[in-house]
Amino acid sequence: MADAASQVLLGSGLTILSQPLMYVKVLIQVGYEPLPPTIGRNIFGRQVCQLPGLFCYAQHIASIDGKRGLFTGLTPRLCSGVLGTVVHGKVLQDLGPGNVQKEVTPSFDQVIKETTREMMARSAATLITHPFHVITLRSMVQFIGRESKYCGLYDSIVTIYREEGILGFFAGLIPRLLGDIISLWLCNSLAYLVNTYALDSGVSTMSEMKSYSQAVTGFFASMLTYPFVLVSNLMAVNNCGLAGGSPPYSPVYTSWIDCWCMLQKEGNMSRGNSLFFRKVPFGKTYCCDLRMLI
Repeated sequence: MADAASQVLLGSGLTILSQPLMYVKVLIQVGYEPLPPTIGRNIFGRQVCQLPGLFCYAQHIASIDGKRGLFTGLTPRLCSGVLGTVVHGKVLQDLGPGNVQKEVTPSFDQVIKETTREMMARSAATLITHPFHVITLRSMVQFIGRESKYCGLYDSIVTIYREEGILGFFAGLIPRLLGDIISLWLCNSLAYLVNTYALDSGVSTMSEMKSYSQAVTGFFASMLTYPFVLVSNLMAVNNCGLAGGSPPYSPVYTSWIDCWCMLQKEGNMSRGNSLFFRKVPFGKTYCCDLRMLI
C-alpha cells in the first residue's frame, strides 16, 4: 500500500512538472505553429530556417493565457495518471507474483513471461484511462481556436457523450495500444539481446551496465514507435468540433490508418518528436526571408 501511494505521489509530481512540455508538444503535433521561423544553425553549422523551440512556444502561450495557461488539461491528466497507476498495480497483483529470481541475465522464457504480464497490465491501464487522455488532448487543442468547449472535467464528459457517444471516449485508442505494446516488446527484446550477447558477464558492474542498456533500448523503442503516439493524438481530436481538429485547419481522417498514410505521404511522421532544432513542417508557409539563408 505504501509503495502504491509513493508511486502515485511521484507520478503526480512528475505530471505537474512536465505539463507545460506536454502542452507545447501536443500543439506542435497537431501542426499549430503560431510563431514564424527564425534563421538559425543546425548541428553542422549551416544556416537553416527553423521554428522556435520549447521555451519560445511556451512563452507565447503564457503571453496569451498567463503562466497558469501552461497547465491547461492538468486535471484530467492527473486523473489519468493516478487511475492508471492503481489499475496497473492491481492487474499485476491479480496476475500473481512475477519473476522472483534476481538473475543478472534472465532466460528468454522469463523475458516473454514478464513482458506478457507487463503488457496486460499496461493495456488495462491504457484502456481505463483513455477517456481522460482524450479530454486532456482536447482541452489543450482548443487553445488554437480559443474555444471553451472542454474546460471542466464533468462538462467535457457530458459533451463527448452527447455528441459522439461512448466511442468518443476511445478515439485514437487502437494506435495508442499498438504503440505501447510494440514499444514494450521491442524494449525488452533488445535489452535481452544486448545483455545476453553484447555484454561480458564477468564485468564487476554488470548489473549496473544492464540497467543502462534497458534505458537505452527503451529510448530507442520509443523513438521507433513515436508515429503511433502522433497518430493516436491526432485521432483523439479529429473532427471533434474544435478548430484544431477540423477543416480547413486539419483534414478529417476516416480512420487512423488514413491518418497514418497521409502523414507518411507528407513526411510528417515525426512531427512534434523534437522540441528543439525544429525544421519547418511540410506544406507550411511563413513570412521568412529566405534570402538571409544565401
